[in-house]
Amino acid sequence: MFGKFFEVLKAKGLKVTLTEWLTLQEALDRGLCGSSLTQFYYVARMILVKSETEYDKFDLAFEEHFKGVASEDEITASMLRWLDKSDMVELAHEEARKHLNQMEEIQIDKEDVETRFKQRLRDQDSEHNGGSFWIGTMGKSSFGNMGGNVGGVRVGGTTGYQSAFQVIGARKYRDFRNDKIIDNRQFQVALRKLRQFSTRLDIPRTELDIDGTVDRTCSNGGCLQIVMEKPRKNAVKLLLLMDSGGTMIPYTTLLNELFQAVNKSNHYKDVKTYYFHNCIYSKLYKTPECENGDWIDTEWMFRNLDSDYKVIIVGDAAMAPEELYSPTGNYRGPNGGLSGMDWLLLMKRHYKKIVWMNPKMAPGHAPWREAETAIKNLLPMYKLTVEGLNQAMVKLMVNK
Repeated sequence: MFGKFFEVLKAKGLKVTLTEWLTLQEALDRGLCGSSLTQFYYVARMILVKSETEYDKFDLAFEEHFKGVASEDEITASMLRWLDKSDMVELAHEEARKHLNQMEEIQIDKEDVETRFKQRLRDQDSEHNGGSFWIGTMGKSSFGNMGGNVGGVRVGGTTGYQSAFQVIGARKYRDFRNDKIIDNRQFQVALRKLRQFSTRLDIPRTELDIDGTVDRTCSNGGCLQIVMEKPRKNAVKLLLLMDSGGTMIPYTTLLNELFQAVNKSNHYKDVKTYYFHNCIYSKLYKTPECENGDWIDTEWMFRNLDSDYKVIIVGDAAMAPEELYSPTGNYRGPNGGLSGMDWLLLMKRHYKKIVWMNPKMAPGHAPWREAETAIKNLLPMYKLTVEGLNQAMVKLMVNK
C-alpha cells in the first residue's frame, strides 16, 4: 500500500527523495504514527513536504490514495453535491444573521456534536436544506454550511461566521500553491522585482548623503558640512501588452487584476499599456474593447518607446495558424503587410527584454497548439502562475 502512495505523491508533482521515504518508513517502524491515519498524515507531511506551497498537492495525493480506507468521517461526492448551494450564499447569510441575533451565548459539547455527526453520516441518504437535524444547508443543524447554528461542523461551502470548530471537505492549502492562477496582491509582489535603481535622473538632490557628510565634516576640522545627493529612483520602464476578447474572455478578471497591480506599482519610471486580439499586428488598441480606430501604430510604438522598455505580453496564444503566419490573418484590423509572426520578430529585435505570460499554457511543445509552440520557440513563455511570474521577472532583470 505505501509503495503505491509513493507513486501517487510523485504523480502529483511532489519531489520526494528516497532518503525522505526511508525516513518515513523508520518513523512507522518506531510507532510514531500509532494506528492513527490522522497521525500518519501529519508525520508524513512533516517528513515529505518541503514547502507550504506543496501542502495542497500532498492533500490531493493523500485523499486519492487513502480514499478507500474506512473512515467514520468520510464525506461522499454525493454529499458534497447536496451541500453545494454557492448561488444562494447571500440569501442564506441574511437568514442566518436573523437567527444568530436572536441566540444567546451557549456552551457547545464538541464530543456530543461529533458523535451525532458520525451517526448522521451513517444514516443520511438524501439531500436536506433547512431544518435542524440532518447534514444540510441554510438550517439550524450543527452540520453543513450556510446555516444559523453557532459552532458545529462545516461540511463543504465557504466560511461564514467562522464559528465552526471543524471543517470537512475543504482544501485548506489551495491558495498556498505556487502554480495557482494569481491575484492582485501576488501580482504586486512579483512586479516589485522589476527594480533597477539609478541616481542619474535629472532630479534635485533631496536626500542626505550620510557617508559624504561624515567625510566632508571630518575634512572640515569637525565643523558640520551637510552633503545631499539625488534619491535613487527605479529606472525601469514597463510596456504591458494584453490579449483581449475571444478565448481570453474567461481571464478578464485576471487581466484586470494585472492592470490594477501595474498601476498601483507607481515606482516605475514609466508604464505603458496597450491591447491586442490574438496576436500583435500593425495596430495596438488603447482599451480592452479593441475598437477599430481607437489604436496606435505599432511602428509608432517602436519609434517612441525605446529598446530599454521591459515588455510583458499576456495572452493564451490560442490563435489559428493562419492568424500567425498569413499577411492577411488579422480578421479584425489591418496587418500592415506583415504576418503576426513578422510583427513578433520585430518586437524581439527592438526590445532587449521581453516575456510572454500564458494563463493556460500547455506543457512542453504541444502539437495541437501550433501557434503557441511557434511563439514559445521565439519568445520566453511562462505560465501565468505565481511561480511562472516570478521566473518571468527574473528573466526580465538578468543582464544578458
